[in-house]
Amino acid sequence: MQNRDLTRGNALRNIISFALPYMLAMFLQILYGMADMLIIGQYCGVDTITAVSNGAQVMNMIAVVLLGLTVGTTVLIARAVGSQKLNSAGEIIGNTISLFLVLSVVLAAILLFLRTDLVRWLDVPSEAVGETITYLTLCFIGIPFILGYDVISSIYRGLGDSKRPLYFIAIACVTNIILDIVFIGYMHLGAAGAALGTMASQLASVVAAWWSIRKHQIVARLRLIDLRFKRSVLGSLLKVGLPISLQEGFIQLSFIAIMIIANHRGMTDSAAVGIVEKFIGLLFIIPSAMLASVSTIVAQNLGAERPLRARITLWYSIFISTSVSLVVALTLQFFPQHIVALFTSDVAVISSGSEYLRGFVWDCVFAGVHFCFSGFFTAMGLSILSFGHNFLSIVLIRVPISYIASIWYPTTLYPMGFAPTLGSVFSVLVCIIAFTCLKRSKKYGWTSR
Repeated sequence: MQNRDLTRGNALRNIISFALPYMLAMFLQILYGMADMLIIGQYCGVDTITAVSNGAQVMNMIAVVLLGLTVGTTVLIARAVGSQKLNSAGEIIGNTISLFLVLSVVLAAILLFLRTDLVRWLDVPSEAVGETITYLTLCFIGIPFILGYDVISSIYRGLGDSKRPLYFIAIACVTNIILDIVFIGYMHLGAAGAALGTMASQLASVVAAWWSIRKHQIVARLRLIDLRFKRSVLGSLLKVGLPISLQEGFIQLSFIAIMIIANHRGMTDSAAVGIVEKFIGLLFIIPSAMLASVSTIVAQNLGAERPLRARITLWYSIFISTSVSLVVALTLQFFPQHIVALFTSDVAVISSGSEYLRGFVWDCVFAGVHFCFSGFFTAMGLSILSFGHNFLSIVLIRVPISYIASIWYPTTLYPMGFAPTLGSVFSVLVCIIAFTCLKRSKKYGWTSR
């Protein structure tokens, strides 16, 4: 199993060939998350939908925070591969495995201890509290499995291989859908069934991923000494990954804050927002794939001292993301109710969810731009810029405007849907300013080939 060189050949073809498997993997990952809502919507009531949507929001936050940390692994391995330093890649992989093994156990224990408090802080409607606690308890136990998949996938992507993570998530998706039907449809376990299906599917994907990656030339040569924490390697991993992790954490906190605002409006709006935020992940597949592609491809090219190709990769990715997202956003203005109706037959939830979706959908257009810039900054080792613009966007725009819209427009979710979009517009402006300043700096070799 060889590494893939992304520093040569047609730049656009490299982006597409790397991004397509990533997009398919994300689609399957979102699909098996949506399967819970789809199946619960058919067999359970609004209280269970609310429980799973609130619990899933917490789990999604944890998942993306952990995934953000693994970006450091992807970028550092990509740079090592680009500069042909394979021994360095082995040290990075070994330190990554040790770091996340310890982190998964500690995090699971802390979250299990705090699960009841988390539900109280979310202000979950009383009818859904019990099932939300059950859902989170089971999911927290499965955190090591989530981390295992993320770590192995990040290693593969750093090596230039975005196809194998697709195979692993396909296993998880099929397993989750089958188990959801059994646990929720036939055994009537409700939210507990959804959590059990998620845990088992994650375990299946981790087993398949580890069986595959242990054969790779770099992983096969891992020594026990590579697993020992090395300050310089660990510091580099955290320097790149921690700002991205914090960034993703704040983004998810903004979604949770919006969910809390919706919870205050009652069961109908809470369920509607939960459904839309579950579906909206599909619309972010292309922006997220472009972020992953930019961070990996740019990192390899910078490692090979080819910054011009790195910038070309950025512009191609922005064009792809915004073009496709604009078409999707325009299309969904005409039939949002059909999307929400896939998850529930409740007429009131469908109506509220349709309003929220029509406003929210525009976020994916502008998010595609700042996602690409974030990938570029991260590959340069400047992930703090990505954290900065997202943090400011959340604190100054997303959450405050969501709250104000909720107060001013108590009978509709449509204005609330625009808050994330305005936040993304702000992020785009900050990214353009930051990029312009970097371009004028001689430090990063902008005139090099």
